[in-house]
Amino acid sequence: MVSRRVFGLGVALAALLVAGCEKDDPNEIKVGAYLSLSGADSTFGTDTREGIELAVEETNAAGGVKGKRIRVIYEDDKSTTHEAVQKVRQLIDRNKVVALLGEVASSRSLAGGLIANTSKVPMVTPSSTAVEVTKNRRWVFRSCFTDDQQGAVGARFIWNDLGKKRVGVFFAAQDSYSSGLARAFRDEFKKLGGEIVIDKGYQKGETNFRTYLSELKAANPDVLFVPNYYNEMVLIARQAREVGIPGSMFVGGDGWDSSNLVAGAGAELEGAHFTNHYAPDVPWENSKKFVTAFTAKYEHEPTSLTAQGYDAAKLLFDAIERAPETTPASIRDALAATKDFKGATGTMTMDKDHNANKPIVVVRIQDKKFVYATQILAE
Repeated sequence: MVSRRVFGLGVALAALLVAGCEKDDPNEIKVGAYLSLSGADSTFGTDTREGIELAVEETNAAGGVKGKRIRVIYEDDKSTTHEAVQKVRQLIDRNKVVALLGEVASSRSLAGGLIANTSKVPMVTPSSTAVEVTKNRRWVFRSCFTDDQQGAVGARFIWNDLGKKRVGVFFAAQDSYSSGLARAFRDEFKKLGGEIVIDKGYQKGETNFRTYLSELKAANPDVLFVPNYYNEMVLIARQAREVGIPGSMFVGGDGWDSSNLVAGAGAELEGAHFTNHYAPDVPWENSKKFVTAFTAKYEHEPTSLTAQGYDAAKLLFDAIERAPETTPASIRDALAATKDFKGATGTMTMDKDHNANKPIVVVRIQDKKFVYATQILAE
């Protein structure tokens, strides 16, 4: 008599063999996507997936790519770098994908991108902004801006658009995103002739900012540049009101992009600005079409991450269409040659470092909503 345990092992082994022997469909092109679909950053992954799925649906409805259907194979990296590495290996070695989409977080794109680069499979990240993600990696691309570009644009917005010359900088000292963005901002603002009247770093995980805020106010800056994440900014904004700092004095980065920011401190941040990849009311036509299609499919407004997922997928599909062959090397070359691609987040051209040069959006917080203020071209 065969034991249940042995029988169960046999079934599992058979399933693995079937998966390993799965035949390729000659009428489809397989693309892999590794995203944080569970874990701490699951909203980032699920928002991005919605954008990718809309891009796939539209592309296949229009006849596919090279007359073939696009099939995206999703893998959940559970918001960890270890899982990201494993999932990228699985997509390349087991599923034999011709290209990859992912990740949102720079730390996971760095880890997964190393495998993609070593394996010589092109990868497009929708939202990872750390400069190192594409640096010296011939097979890794991004459809978003970098932190260096974002920091410089924030400085130019304050100097040129707001006309402010004296700035205070307040950032999370132990956080690479926050400190890196602060550094890029400082460099550009000083180059423009501006004055940093106070420069304060706070401990990551801090919750009481009142002493810092009193010091910042005493330095009498025209603007406070605070490049942190939305959860910390909610606390800072609430406590800033207590010490008499109005919300309109704050300028931040794309880490503010969350509905939780306006839910938690929309009134306190009235009139504040932040640099971002996108806003639902940006004026270009491709974005309007995207918003219309997305809301019809999902019955809610798209987030910035959704728009970036959509653009990364469309950018990749466009490159596959232009590539002479459906091979990783040919697709890589087509991605590198991308010029004036019109996406929901703007028109982009791939530069020599595989970064998408395109306008950076400045968002204003108004009546507890994110609204388009202006766009500034990254340099």
